[in-house]
Amino acid sequence: MKQRIITAIVLAIIAIPVCIFSGSVLFPILWAFLGVVGVWELLGCMGTRNRLAISIPLYILAVASPLAVWRGYNSFIVNFQPNYSAILLPLLLVLYILAVWVFSYQKDQEVDMNRIIASALVSLYIIGACSSVVMVREARGGEYYWYFVFIGAWVTDIFAYFTGMLFGKHKLIPAVSPKKTVEGAIGGTVFCVIFFVGFGTLLNRFTQYEVSLLMLAAAGLISAFVSMIGDLSMSVIKRTYGIKDYGKLFPGHGGVLDRFDSILAVAIVLALFLA
Repeated sequence: MKQRIITAIVLAIIAIPVCIFSGSVLFPILWAFLGVVGVWELLGCMGTRNRLAISIPLYILAVASPLAVWRGYNSFIVNFQPNYSAILLPLLLVLYILAVWVFSYQKDQEVDMNRIIASALVSLYIIGACSSVVMVREARGGEYYWYFVFIGAWVTDIFAYFTGMLFGKHKLIPAVSPKKTVEGAIGGTVFCVIFFVGFGTLLNRFTQYEVSLLMLAAAGLISAFVSMIGDLSMSVIKRTYGIKDYGKLFPGHGGVLDRFDSILAVAIVLALFLA
């Protein structure tokens, strides 16, 4: 517990300059880094990290995608001209994986393409989610809106934990996460909606942006749900491949996919809301 607290304090200190410089190129660079580490952790979990024909293109895409979104987002909003590289690169990767399958099958018909395809599919999710955080930040009002990504993930997680600890009686999905309860899920969802509406009220009062509190309530409800799905989905993968943590980047907390699993899911939903 002591190690977890120290790590949390260090991360809080690091978060201060991230907030200050979130409008600069350092922000997409940070998410490109997290994307690369997340993909690296996933491939290690699934045993496909040494498949360089798959892993190297995924690392490249993890770096390129947040930067492509950062450069292309404003032109998409203002001129309705999307950055096609951000859209087509994942599709090109799918075609590339199919090509790898063809040539691998010719050489070795026992190659585990199910594992490789699963690795690539989840990696695309990780990369797309990291890019979605950048997309939210680059939107009009994004200097405030990107905080909703973390509110949605962390408020749901924190209040689901405490609500479940106090009132939890019915297991949610015990085969995946034995400690999560239905009561905890409800508590996390309720408080997520409350925090979304509360933060939106502050934005309406103290900034030049006018946000719909009803829309924020809906976004909070959906964000809480997908936050738990993001958490549970990463847990399913860990259980399937028999590991405890994805990595050790954050001592006491695990790796990127252990700490940011809910954030990745919420980022995608909020990017869609803004779009």
